[in-house]
Amino acid sequence: MKIVFDCERMKYPYTGLFEFCHKLGLSLLANKAQMDEVQFYIHQKDVKFFPSIAKKIIKRSIDKFFFQKINPEISIWHTTYQASRYIPPRHKNLKRLLTIHDLNFLHEGKSVAKQEKYLKKHQKNIEKADHIIAISEFTKQDILKHLNVKVPISVIYNGCDMEIFPEYNQPVYLPHKSFIFTVGTVIPKKNFHTLPCLLVNNHLELIIAGKRDEDYIIKILNEAKKYHVEDRVKIIGPITKEDKYWYLKNCQAFVFPSLAEGFGIPVIEAMNFGKPVFISNLTSLPEIGGDAAYYFENFEASYMQRVFSEGIQHYKDNAPTAKILKNAAKYSWQTCAKKHLELYRKLSLI
Repeated sequence: MKIVFDCERMKYPYTGLFEFCHKLGLSLLANKAQMDEVQFYIHQKDVKFFPSIAKKIIKRSIDKFFFQKINPEISIWHTTYQASRYIPPRHKNLKRLLTIHDLNFLHEGKSVAKQEKYLKKHQKNIEKADHIIAISEFTKQDILKHLNVKVPISVIYNGCDMEIFPEYNQPVYLPHKSFIFTVGTVIPKKNFHTLPCLLVNNHLELIIAGKRDEDYIIKILNEAKKYHVEDRVKIIGPITKEDKYWYLKNCQAFVFPSLAEGFGIPVIEAMNFGKPVFISNLTSLPEIGGDAAYYFENFEASYMQRVFSEGIQHYKDNAPTAKILKNAAKYSWQTCAKKHLELYRKLSLI
């Protein structure tokens, strides 16, 4: 079985799609049968992220208009970005899979016109697919509700395997006090501006890591000023995997009040350290966090403060670390890769 795994979106580092393609791609290589071959459709600059022995199909800009000729022995082409413009034409031996991570644009307050535009784009790609993969049951139900799907759809959860760096002790920003931590692209849907209120009546710092949207940062800092905690809110930009390891290992709690997630890998990353995790109860997050997380059901400041303080006290009194670690253990890239390989095999035999 010859498989092409699409890594075109790895052109954007420090993003969830980069991590998805990189971690799942490596796990596919590690778990495939000896007679199978996994190739990567990828930008030239990104080939360094996979072993040199692995075959690569170098993405060309013109592929969005005139796709390059591909080996007719390829039986599986897995498109990993739901709005991709790089999908090869159908041939009789080729099965085309499409991963849909989320329909977050339906949950972000966008105009009806924009929602319809994005749905039309997704529908176009769905009609090219022989099978759909959703990364959560919530995403699957969103797809079935809002799009016309005439092919099978499977749920395969993302993985989460944290690399450890036990000797690392030089984060890009070294906090001066105990701190709460969050990570993600710093954009409005992440809802990070609701977090400064959690610093009232304590001495904690809030560290926010991730690619920065300067306009949204102004909103976060204005909220911090409203509560007179601006000196304890640190927005540090993109971080290395070593930095993320250090912050997750040493934070007092992880906070993630996102408005829309298809999965929510940062939540599981924090749970891998047994940390108390405070998340919104929106979209896929309750499915992923289960009964091992604490939930914000709204974002009114006094309510969030109460949930946070009561949750921290509950964590101290009940020591639910084992439950948190058990929930995190359900999600590994090895399991994710094996489920993908099983699906590839099934489709290649049809």
